[in-house]
Amino acid sequence: MIMAKTFLDKDENLFSYIVDTFRSSASISMGKMKNPVTNKTDINLDQAKYYMDLLNMLQRKTKNNLTDYEEQMLINTVSELKMNFIEVKNSVDNINSSLEN
Repeated sequence: MIMAKTFLDKDENLFSYIVDTFRSSASISMGKMKNPVTNKTDINLDQAKYYMDLLNMLQRKTKNNLTDYEEQMLINTVSELKMNFIEVKNSVDNINSSLEN
Protein backbone atom coordinates (compact mmCIF):
# COMPACT_ATOMS: atom_id res chain seq x y z
CA MET A 1 0.00 0.00 0.00
CA ILE A 2 1.37 3.43 -0.91
CA MET A 3 1.81 5.69 2.08
CA ALA A 4 -0.63 8.57 2.31
CA LYS A 5 0.95 11.98 2.02
CA THR A 6 -1.07 15.15 1.98
CA PHE A 7 1.34 17.29 -0.05
CA LEU A 8 3.81 16.22 -2.71
CA ASP A 9 6.42 18.66 -3.91
CA LYS A 10 6.89 19.20 -7.66
CA ASP A 11 9.61 16.56 -8.03
CA GLU A 12 7.60 13.99 -6.06
CA ASN A 13 4.62 14.64 -8.34
CA LEU A 14 6.76 14.22 -11.44
CA PHE A 15 8.45 11.09 -10.06
CA SER A 16 5.03 9.67 -9.17
CA TYR A 17 3.84 10.31 -12.70
CA ILE A 18 6.82 8.47 -14.23
CA VAL A 19 6.39 5.46 -11.94
CA ASP A 20 2.63 5.36 -12.52
CA THR A 21 3.09 5.61 -16.30
CA PHE A 22 5.40 2.57 -16.34
CA ARG A 23 3.10 0.74 -13.87
CA SER A 24 0.08 1.34 -16.11
CA SER A 25 1.99 0.28 -19.22
CA ALA A 26 3.14 -2.93 -17.51
CA SER A 27 -0.41 -3.64 -16.28
CA ILE A 28 -1.79 -3.14 -19.79
CA SER A 29 0.89 -5.48 -21.16
CA MET A 30 -0.08 -8.12 -18.59
CA GLY A 31 -3.74 -7.89 -19.56
CA LYS A 32 -4.68 -6.41 -16.18
CA MET A 33 -6.10 -3.29 -17.85
CA LYS A 34 -7.61 -2.57 -21.27
CA ASN A 35 -5.32 -0.82 -23.70
CA PRO A 36 -6.84 2.68 -23.96
CA VAL A 37 -5.79 2.97 -27.61
CA THR A 38 -7.19 -0.35 -28.88
CA ASN A 39 -9.82 -0.82 -26.13
CA LYS A 40 -8.68 -4.47 -26.01
CA THR A 41 -7.08 -6.61 -23.35
CA ASP A 42 -3.97 -8.38 -24.63
CA ILE A 43 -1.04 -10.09 -22.93
CA ASN A 44 2.51 -9.34 -24.00
CA LEU A 45 4.83 -10.58 -21.25
CA ASP A 46 7.99 -9.41 -23.04
CA GLN A 47 6.63 -5.88 -23.12
CA ALA A 48 5.51 -6.11 -19.48
CA LYS A 49 8.99 -7.28 -18.49
CA TYR A 50 10.49 -4.30 -20.36
CA TYR A 51 8.45 -1.84 -18.27
CA MET A 52 9.36 -3.73 -15.10
CA ASP A 53 13.03 -3.59 -16.11
CA LEU A 54 12.70 0.19 -16.54
CA LEU A 55 11.33 0.50 -13.00
CA ASN A 56 14.07 -1.77 -11.62
CA MET A 57 16.70 0.37 -13.34
CA LEU A 58 15.07 3.51 -11.95
CA GLN A 59 15.17 1.94 -8.50
CA ARG A 60 18.90 1.12 -8.84
CA LYS A 61 19.88 4.48 -10.32
CA THR A 62 17.98 6.55 -7.74
CA LYS A 63 19.06 4.54 -4.68
CA ASN A 64 19.71 6.85 -1.71
CA ASN A 65 18.43 9.83 -3.69
CA LEU A 66 14.66 9.56 -3.16
CA THR A 67 12.35 10.88 -0.49
CA ASP A 68 10.88 8.22 1.80
CA TYR A 69 7.59 8.57 -0.06
CA GLU A 70 9.18 8.10 -3.49
CA GLU A 71 11.24 5.13 -2.33
CA GLN A 72 8.26 3.38 -0.74
CA MET A 73 6.05 4.06 -3.75
CA LEU A 74 8.67 2.59 -6.09
CA ILE A 75 9.25 -0.47 -3.86
CA ASN A 76 5.50 -1.12 -3.63
CA THR A 77 4.96 -0.66 -7.36
CA VAL A 78 7.82 -3.00 -8.32
CA SER A 79 6.63 -5.64 -5.82
CA GLU A 80 3.03 -5.45 -7.03
CA LEU A 81 4.10 -5.77 -10.67
CA LYS A 82 6.36 -8.76 -9.92
CA MET A 83 3.50 -10.59 -8.19
CA ASN A 84 1.13 -9.80 -11.07
CA PHE A 85 3.73 -10.89 -13.62
CA ILE A 86 4.25 -14.27 -11.90
CA GLU A 87 0.47 -14.78 -11.70
CA VAL A 88 -0.08 -13.98 -15.39
CA LYS A 89 2.95 -15.99 -16.54
CA ASN A 90 1.77 -19.04 -14.58
CA SER A 91 -1.71 -18.71 -16.12
CA VAL A 92 -0.27 -18.41 -19.63
CA ASP A 93 2.05 -21.37 -19.02
CA ASN A 94 -0.88 -23.48 -17.74
CA ILE A 95 -3.00 -22.60 -20.78
CA ASN A 96 -0.13 -23.38 -23.16
CA SER A 97 0.58 -26.74 -21.50
CA SER A 98 -3.14 -27.62 -21.67
CA LEU A 99 -3.17 -26.86 -25.38
CA GLU A 100 -0.14 -29.07 -25.96
CA ASN A 101 -1.82 -32.10 -24.38
